[in-house]
Amino acid sequence: MIELIIEFSRYFVALLFGTGVAVSFAGMVLNRKNHLVFGGFIVFVFTLQLLSLWTWGMDITFKLYPLITHLTTVIFIAFYLKRPWLIALTSVCLSFLCYQFPRYIGTVLGAAFDNVTMNHVGYIVTAFLMYYFLKKYAMKSVRHLMERSVESCLLLGAMPVFYYVFEHTSTVYTNFMYRGSRMAVQFMPFATSAFYIIFVLFYYAETQKQVRIQRERDMLATQFKQAQTEFASLKQLQQTAAAYRHDMRHHFSLLRRLASEGRLEEIIEYLKTAQSDIDAITPMRFCENETINLILSSFAFKAKQSEILLSVDARLPDSLPFSDTELCSLLSNALENAIHACEKIKESSRRSIKLRMYSKNNKLCIDIRNSYQTEPILHEGIPVSKEEGHGFGTKSMVHIVEKHGGVFRFAAEDGWFIFQATI
Repeated sequence: MIELIIEFSRYFVALLFGTGVAVSFAGMVLNRKNHLVFGGFIVFVFTLQLLSLWTWGMDITFKLYPLITHLTTVIFIAFYLKRPWLIALTSVCLSFLCYQFPRYIGTVLGAAFDNVTMNHVGYIVTAFLMYYFLKKYAMKSVRHLMERSVESCLLLGAMPVFYYVFEHTSTVYTNFMYRGSRMAVQFMPFATSAFYIIFVLFYYAETQKQVRIQRERDMLATQFKQAQTEFASLKQLQQTAAAYRHDMRHHFSLLRRLASEGRLEEIIEYLKTAQSDIDAITPMRFCENETINLILSSFAFKAKQSEILLSVDARLPDSLPFSDTELCSLLSNALENAIHACEKIKESSRRSIKLRMYSKNNKLCIDIRNSYQTEPILHEGIPVSKEEGHGFGTKSMVHIVEKHGGVFRFAAEDGWFIFQATI
């Protein structure tokens, strides 16, 4: 009687272990509702197994096990947990792979003691220890890999799925593995090694891809932070100009005193200094939008320092449906690239940037074109840079345009490099 109870306990633990690992890999949240539903699911599947065993016997039940247990678990994960079918299938096949270790331990103990009960006891104990180990060290990582991307899930699940299919076709539905043929013995080690090499190669490529994406994200974040800093500096400049205007009465008072004393040369010198200070802090006005005026004023000064002719035609309303930092990042990167390209031209007379901006049908239209020395390289319509650490400004521009559902165009035509965008 005790042996029978242990045997049935082993089958129940096998079901509990396999499905528990599968739903944990799939990301089942541990709460009271899910525990109750999962418990009901276990009872339902175990009842199906007992009915099959009672009706058709052990041999048929063994062959129907994938349909009774594994397929229903895949359906449970897909419909109740609302996980993608690929993740559901991978989770079940991974749990089947994990199931093998307790089975092997039970087999070894049963053979060592020449006792079937020891086989069952060894399986039960090892299953609980295995579940604890997986929960503590593996489940979170497996779940992360499966959810990372479809490619990552395929890489992770390829070998478990192959093993699952091979195990059932060669031992459950046929006796191919037990014939002892050379092909049967050599095939699995070869397949395992081949899958391992493929997995390593593909996972390396996937890791490099993720590292590259993360590096670009970090660079874009840095670019955006720089734009925020630059815009803050421009706002500070505007506040300084406002304060300077506020203090004009003090300047006039000093000038009146100097004039009353006939100190003409000091007046002229003071006016020169004041004029220089005012020119340095007063933003130029290009349109009604103060943010655009601040940005363009800054780059007009930079262009002048680099002996670049910058012509601006900006007809924009007072407000635009974009944040100041996004406007600053978009225009700053575009004009920074244009100035950088012009600075490479030896003849200063050929350095030229033309900027045209206007609003039409609640859309911001931008046309920036600059002369250049070296023919730009375009990849899939986006300029790429050969210089290390460059090119992220362009990606930041593209990100902002696409974020707002806009369209953009880069081109090199008639000696002009052109950036156009409608957002």
